[in-house]
Amino acid sequence: MGMQRSPLLMSRLIERGATVSPQTEIVTATATGTRRQTYAETSERAHQLAGALRDAGIGIGDRIGTFMWNSSQHVEAYHASAGMGAVLHTLNTRLSPTDLAYIINHAADRLIIVDEDLVPIMETLQSRLPSVERFIIVQGTDDFDISATSLANAIAYEDFIAGFPTHTTWPELDEYAPLGLCYTSGTTGNPKGVEYEHRAQYLHTLTISLTDSMSLSATDTLCGIVPMFHAMGWGLPWAALMLGCKQVLPHRFMQPGRLLQLIAEEGVTLSAGVPTIWQGLKAELEAQPDKFDLSRLQRLTCGGSAPPLSMIQWYWETYGIEIIQGWGMTEMSPLGTLSRRHAKYGDDRLPMEDRFADMGKAGLLMPGLELDVFNENNERLPHDGEQIGEIYVRGPWICKEYFHDPQPDKFFEDWLITGDVGTIDENEYLIIADRSKDLVKSGGEWISSVDLENNIVSIEGVQQACVVAQPHPKWDERPVALVVLGPDVEISSEVIVTHCAEKFAKWQIPDEILFVSEIPQTSTGKMDKKTVRANLQASGYVLPDLRTAEDVA
Repeated sequence: MGMQRSPLLMSRLIERGATVSPQTEIVTATATGTRRQTYAETSERAHQLAGALRDAGIGIGDRIGTFMWNSSQHVEAYHASAGMGAVLHTLNTRLSPTDLAYIINHAADRLIIVDEDLVPIMETLQSRLPSVERFIIVQGTDDFDISATSLANAIAYEDFIAGFPTHTTWPELDEYAPLGLCYTSGTTGNPKGVEYEHRAQYLHTLTISLTDSMSLSATDTLCGIVPMFHAMGWGLPWAALMLGCKQVLPHRFMQPGRLLQLIAEEGVTLSAGVPTIWQGLKAELEAQPDKFDLSRLQRLTCGGSAPPLSMIQWYWETYGIEIIQGWGMTEMSPLGTLSRRHAKYGDDRLPMEDRFADMGKAGLLMPGLELDVFNENNERLPHDGEQIGEIYVRGPWICKEYFHDPQPDKFFEDWLITGDVGTIDENEYLIIADRSKDLVKSGGEWISSVDLENNIVSIEGVQQACVVAQPHPKWDERPVALVVLGPDVEISSEVIVTHCAEKFAKWQIPDEILFVSEIPQTSTGKMDKKTVRANLQASGYVLPDLRTAEDVA
């Protein structure tokens, strides 16, 4: 006797929420308040969308693009495409026109669903998009005139899905069939496509719902702030469809005050976003500490880049909110490791200082994956928390090749070479030292920009810090720190240097502190160090020679 060999298809998961929790709501922020619909309504509308897409000639394996904010209609697109076997290509709303045109053409998207306020961007691009046959416009206001757009074969979303059946039978697919397509942000060269398969996302969805993972449950109210175009919203839309938890989606209304209002009014228990989001909310809460009721908010998942340990401590000590740090990347679907306040048996007996230290690490490996640190000869390094090497990872939801774009230097045998540099300690915590391209090599020694940034941000009044390498004739490279201060805060560069000197050797400390009003961000909300470096060089910035030979002795 054996088990049934049912393929691992997302269509077997995405209907569950509407089945077991049909009246649970999906709430979308609007210009005037919120719009609400149930999981039952969402499922019916997703089936209608699938029928409309099939009627438009979209078949199994065809790519459809979404140029949308986080909303219930975007959830419907996830649901419909997964069920019918189409491939959902989520387009990053923050990409340059050049990159957008490149990835739409590279993916050969046949149809694009676009939010009303993003239509002007598509209008400027459409002459460069030969594969796109029509545009479906999601109207956010009653006064949008669909006839006024220059987009070819444009139709309003509601008109597009109207009249199609609210239930259909999903086709049987191969579990290795493609499900989604996301492109990296293209910090070097053209963006690279990562194609997600049904089997991979099925396993990833189950994993992020584990108690020892994000502990996402049907009883949660989830506010997905991470954009649904960023690595499929970190997989959270799939998990929410499976569980039937209440969802709160911010659309384009991402101001800290508005996000906190949504979190408070809707009773959010779990949210997910990049560190700059949580830094912005922290500043708002410090300015108006009594305005928002966060009594139901339990945990904030933080990814994209390392959050400062001082921020992790502040949320816990001020509000009892756990920040769950995660490490991963688009090529990893994206989950690789997570760090929890109580991650192992016996952690509750550890001093809080030790627990915070562990929370500041990238975390423990997720079940189902293999991860290790290798030297330049592709040899594994010991897990001693000291020897630093390049991080490789493999497993059922890890990319093995890029979509129509061979990049053999990104893979070693069946390992993904992540481009991140770090170490694994004796307790199996991964510690990220830096992106390999963001390390500073000074006088033959490596300096971690991440460690310096987190140290500087721990100074009260510092909102953000960005450390980059600048060329130096004597030492090859030296670190420079860009610092953003809070409103009405005055801190001298001497204070920052003195603070760094408590933890770092003299040669590791930035040679100069530059105070700026803002730091450029990438399309996924990370600090754009490539642009920072280029801007410094374009401005004619010259790094002073502040070091002496004895500094590196």
